[in-house]
Amino acid sequence: MKRRLLAAAAALLLAVVGGVVLLAYVGAADQRAVAALAPARVLVVTEAVPEGATAAELQKAVEVRELPGVAVAPGVVSSVAELSGLVTTTALQPGEQLLRSRLADPAVLEAARGVEVPEGYHQVAVQLEPQRVVAGTLVPGATVGVFLSVQDEKVSKTALGLHKVLVTAVQGGAGTAAADDDGSAARPAAAGAETLTVTLALPPAGAQKLVFAAEHGSIWLSAEPDDASDAPLPVLTKGNLYR
Repeated sequence: MKRRLLAAAAALLLAVVGGVVLLAYVGAADQRAVAALAPARVLVVTEAVPEGATAAELQKAVEVRELPGVAVAPGVVSSVAELSGLVTTTALQPGEQLLRSRLADPAVLEAARGVEVPEGYHQVAVQLEPQRVVAGTLVPGATVGVFLSVQDEKVSKTALGLHKVLVTAVQGGAGTAAADDDGSAARPAAAGAETLTVTLALPPAGAQKLVFAAEHGSIWLSAEPDDASDAPLPVLTKGNLYR
């Protein structure tokens, strides 16, 4: 009889504990759902904006709207105060959320316009963390080495796959690299920038390599001036890392 009572008590205790755990889980799930739906203030474009529009011009073509959190795009601008001193780097269309990556220092846009892209080259943009972009110090007109890393089931590989690739534009989340007045130096992206968008000019074969690595691996850029050696290097793997 005692055993039955103990078993019944244990079963009741487990049921109570299970119910408490379930209620806690459901409550947490509800909180996450509410947080995802919580409205956020964002700037939305209300009329067409040309490339190079100033903050004052842009302010007349956007409005603040509240959108569910799940509908807010990463890097969206939430206040006109964030536009001070910036210009648009591309044309904007009504209805799109205003992204910080679409804005830059006027000097950056002017530098990008002055970069001559070789005939027949593709321009490909990749999003990278600042440490992969020489800490965000790249400016249009610079040349970079492109390290490509891929991994399959058996081995990871890294190679300096592209040499002296022309940078045509650099845009960033919290800040954008910009050339000094004489064009000889650069200041890094502001601290806190989550990603930088770097546009590179490449021949078709090089563009193909870059896109493949962006889709299936990772990319790291180095500052590679014209006088840097472009002698081929062996593909690096774990097996020959310390040789």
